[in-house]
Amino acid sequence: MISYPSASRDIRFEFGKNWARFLRLLDDDRILEAEKSLKEMLDVHDLVGKRFLDIGCGSGLFSLAARRLGAKVYSFDFDTQSVSCTQELKRRYYSGDQDWTIEKGSVLDKNYIISLNKFDIVYSWGVLHHTGMMWRALDNAQLPVDDAGKLFISIYNDQGLVSRYWYFIKKVFNRNILLRVLVILFHLPYLLALRILVRLAKRRMVLERGMSYWYDMMDWLGGYPFEVAKPEEIFDFYSARGFTLMKLKTQGSRHGCNEFVFKKIAI
Repeated sequence: MISYPSASRDIRFEFGKNWARFLRLLDDDRILEAEKSLKEMLDVHDLVGKRFLDIGCGSGLFSLAARRLGAKVYSFDFDTQSVSCTQELKRRYYSGDQDWTIEKGSVLDKNYIISLNKFDIVYSWGVLHHTGMMWRALDNAQLPVDDAGKLFISIYNDQGLVSRYWYFIKKVFNRNILLRVLVILFHLPYLLALRILVRLAKRRMVLERGMSYWYDMMDWLGGYPFEVAKPEEIFDFYSARGFTLMKLKTQGSRHGCNEFVFKKIAI
């Protein structure tokens, strides 16, 4: 397990600003891809009658997807602009809806998490490793999962020395605008080529999960704080807390997020 120093707030990546720009590109095809991602990983046809908690809602895309699938949705994010993004999507698609609640909150605040009560599905994709206290965030994320409920998370894959390299790059990216431009120019050809190869291998001409290549890349290069974990570390962590693994999608030796769906064992 790689240990990283806590990130200072002055160099934290502005995720909300990134996702506010992404909303300009949002269309029905991207929303349908987000819905497909939820259905495939959760192994469901819809979410009718389910209570869905979106921890770190970001752009609000997956809260919207869950709502369209029939869930009663509760969304929160630490980033004020991310909250605004999600509120904007609600205004566009579900204005005045009583079954979609959005507010600012932190997964690191245990008392806040407990106050939310219980949910059938707790979702947090690519969020908990950006808190600066990943293991505390992972622990808090399981608290609102109801008995027999599901926890769907993704965590950056631990690549050892390669992960240390990306930790350094992300920290540099957030120092100032000049360093940011240099990091983008240096890594753009590599990341673009990698994305093309992955998409050709999968024979898919749409971006996974309905995301945008450019803003997804900005999220990757700038996403700081940054922590990682091996799949077995996440498995052991939640097994000890009464969860069983239902589905796992790993990155192998590549960078990116390993995806996990756990089910809470009913007592």
